[in-house]
Formats: sequence, structure tokens, C-alpha cells
Amino acid sequence: MTIAGVDEAGRGACAGPLVVGAAVLDVTSRKVANSLAELGDSKQLTASTRDRVYDRITTHALAWSTVVVPAEEVDRIGLHVANIEGMRRALARLNTDFDYVLSDGFAVPGLSAPNLGVWKGDQVCGCVAAAGVLAKVTRDRIMIDLDAKWPQYGFAIHKGYVTSMHRDALAEFGPSPVHRQSFAPVRKAAQLHGAVVSSAGDSTPKVDKDFVREGVA
Repeated sequence: MTIAGVDEAGRGACAGPLVVGAAVLDVTSRKVANSLAELGDSKQLTASTRDRVYDRITTHALAWSTVVVPAEEVDRIGLHVANIEGMRRALARLNTDFDYVLSDGFAVPGLSAPNLGVWKGDQVCGCVAAAGVLAKVTRDRIMIDLDAKWPQYGFAIHKGYVTSMHRDALAEFGPSPVHRQSFAPVRKAAQLHGAVVSSAGDSTPKVDKDFVREGVA
């Protein structure tokens, strides 16, 4: 049975995109198992380890993909719907057939293959952990690029999550075009700066298509 894993990064951030990864691993290959010995929950790995594991996943996975859901789409359709849609797209981009899907936390409705949401799936399922690393590394790189455009917010440090540093920057400068306008801290900052905020997030630019990647080993 061929199993695909899917996971996201950036769900709790108030700036930047939501990124979803999907991966199919060859669980019968000792070479693959050895190369991915460091694989684990992306949130518990160091940045250097994540980068190293990312390279090994993209080299050795049977198939992998990442999909970027821009902040404006998160605002327009809602976080959970955006997450589900991103997972469907990431799985659809896999260049191989699969019999079953595992995801972190909850099942993904509307798939052609049966699927199961696994509690802490990124800690117990290799394919889900691989998908999480793909998503996390891709998103972190996007946030570092966004930091070069809007350095006053510190995106390279907190990656768009709500920290005291990020709150202070929002209070001082107001939201940027890549903040999620439907999130409470962003709306509050916008109101402090006299901006009229729409939940549609019409002012948020599209994310560069170069960030949408897929591949097979």
C-alpha cells in the first residue's frame, strides 16, 4: 500500500502564507530510511536539521509537493477552509498514485483516496513528518524573503507568528500587505492606524509562483 502524508505550516501565524506539504516515501527502502534518520516533527528540529532533512526528502521521496496559500486567500475563505483546500491541492500535485492519506490531526474531506487524521501525526508517521518539514522549510524561506521587503516587522525572526516583538511592530507601523487582515491582532493594529480592514484582504499581493514546487525523485 502506498501512503501519502500531508501537513501544513503557518496555521497560527498572523502574517504570511499558509503552506502545505505532501510526501510519499518508499518505506521498503533501507537507503531512504537511513537518509531520513533525522526526520521528525518539524517544530522540534533545529533550522539546520530541517534544511538538511528537506534536501533529503526532495532527493529520496517517491513524490513530494508544496502549495502556498496566500494571506489574502486565508482572509477570503477562512483559515480552516484554506487549510483543507491547500491539502487537497498538495495531494493533487503528487506525481504518483497513492492508496491512502494520513494527515496531522484531522482527516481531509473530499479526497478520492481514503484518509485518516492522526493525533500528533507529524510525530508518529514518517510521511506526515516529511510533509511537515517540506511545509515548514518552504514557509520559513518565504518569510525570510518577506523580511527583506518589510524589515521593520522582524519576519525572519518570528516567521509571522504573534510574539511581543511582532505586536510592538504592528502597533508602531500598522499591518503590511502580507498580514492576514482577518486575524484579531492585525485588525486591532489596523484600527489603531485608522485603516478600514476588509476580511477579504483585497490589498494582499499574490505570492510568487516560484514558491509553489513539486517533484519526484
